[in-house]
Amino acid sequence: MTDKNQALRILDANRNRGCEALRTIEEYFRFVWDDSYLTELTKCIRHDFNTAFAASGHTLLAMRDTDGDVGTNISTTTESSRASTRDVIEAAFSRLQQSLRVIEEYGKVVSEAVECELIEQLRYRCYQLHHSFASITAGRERLTDARIYAIISGQESDEDFDKYCTEIIHSGVDVIQLRDKHLSDRDLIARGKHLRQILNTVDLPPLFIMNDRPDLAVLTGADGVHVGQDELTVAETRSIVGPDLIIGVSTHNITQVADAVREGANYIGCGPTFPSGTKSFDSFAGVSFLREVSDRFQIPAFAIGGIDLNNIAEVVEAGFNRVAISGVLSTSVPQDVVSALQPLLT
Repeated sequence: MTDKNQALRILDANRNRGCEALRTIEEYFRFVWDDSYLTELTKCIRHDFNTAFAASGHTLLAMRDTDGDVGTNISTTTESSRASTRDVIEAAFSRLQQSLRVIEEYGKVVSEAVECELIEQLRYRCYQLHHSFASITAGRERLTDARIYAIISGQESDEDFDKYCTEIIHSGVDVIQLRDKHLSDRDLIARGKHLRQILNTVDLPPLFIMNDRPDLAVLTGADGVHVGQDELTVAETRSIVGPDLIIGVSTHNITQVADAVREGANYIGCGPTFPSGTKSFDSFAGVSFLREVSDRFQIPAFAIGGIDLNNIAEVVEAGFNRVAISGVLSTSVPQDVVSALQPLLT
């Protein structure tokens, strides 16, 4: 068999392997996650993958020799067992990335059979898709039961902060974000370290998120950091906080949600939903934005902006069972607010 024909056989086998892996990944996003955005993203990659072979499909098929393939009788124990659907998709990503690299290399031998430049682009797109999957999975695991996300300030004094933090922690919230634009860095670090100390004394403490500042998140021992659209990117933030901290992103429209997913955010905040007494906005994304996010994405998402007991029903009706609250905590007894919200956010 000529060198060209050998390369064609390899390309045919890996075209099949890559297409099967993409379909496996697509079905996971479609039926396991019900995520229309990632399903569509994967489907586009699959269609472009087939386009890369459009000029040589019949040629590759003609070189197929299944009976003469020595690899059909070789298998490993790990190939015959999958513990979960997640194991299935991880194996599919591994097969996909390997097949794309094989196609790119052997396609150089018979460049007329495959669009190697397109395959290279698809390889990077698949790396990004895998990154999005891993980031959302990490967020879903860390935030499995998180429903109420409290945003607190540094208060007027250390004593006030200590008292307020203790009250918020024991109210039953799942996440606490420290956000204060007025404190100096030194004071903010001190407040964050004190919050960490209090949390360390509690069984099953809420997660501690630092607002805006990945550097201070690291210094205070936070569990994560939340960034806005005007702050550092997810990639820049990740380079500072490392692989283990959670990264959240504020989003105000669908494009920003899609960007957050692609960039590797673990969760998102969606809003502003209603007018807020703690932060002013020029416009509001509203409940319609929540509904669109709920319909298209499965990344953990918290509705934010003026949410209280008077409008929580609209948020839930829009498909959200995670909320971020702030002002309502300072104007009411936190325990009462949380106790009233919890049964509505199942």
